[in-house]
Amino acid sequence: MPAVYGARLTTFEDSEKESEFGYVRKVSGPVVVADGMAGAAMYELVRVGHDNLIGEIIRLEGDSATIQVYEETAGLTVNDPVLRTHKPLSVELGPGILGNIFDGIQRPLKTIAKRSGDVYIPRGVSVPALDKDTLWEFQPKRIGEGDLLTGGDLYAVSLMALCCYLYSIVVVP
Repeated sequence: MPAVYGARLTTFEDSEKESEFGYVRKVSGPVVVADGMAGAAMYELVRVGHDNLIGEIIRLEGDSATIQVYEETAGLTVNDPVLRTHKPLSVELGPGILGNIFDGIQRPLKTIAKRSGDVYIPRGVSVPALDKDTLWEFQPKRIGEGDLLTGGDLYAVSLMALCCYLYSIVVVP
């Protein structure tokens, strides 16, 4: 069972639909081929094996998917489950991202080290990228009713107490 710290991605225990699962056919280093993946999408985030390793679909052919796994694949075997998440691999942006150190799939390394008590990242660990418990001061700009805002317009700033970062909040383009 993978270590879970905070908000979770979908895991095998969460999903009861068999249609959400594929099965490992082949493992070659960080690349896994899974069958039973009909309906999957390119670049979809998947959880591979019983440790819920994070992977991304990089090729689809029939009901087979080629998956790039972003964690150590040692121990994966044929017929291990592959869970579709129906979400693309993505990153979370917001206050708190500056001053943090992440791995390549936006897992906060300091948080993982603190919670796991180890310098190594546990396999399948799921940790929220940004701390949702930190309170940020929100300062809206002077915008009145009927003012026209377009993509990229600054409408507020945010800062954390005892911190030197000032975050601009803009309208999404």
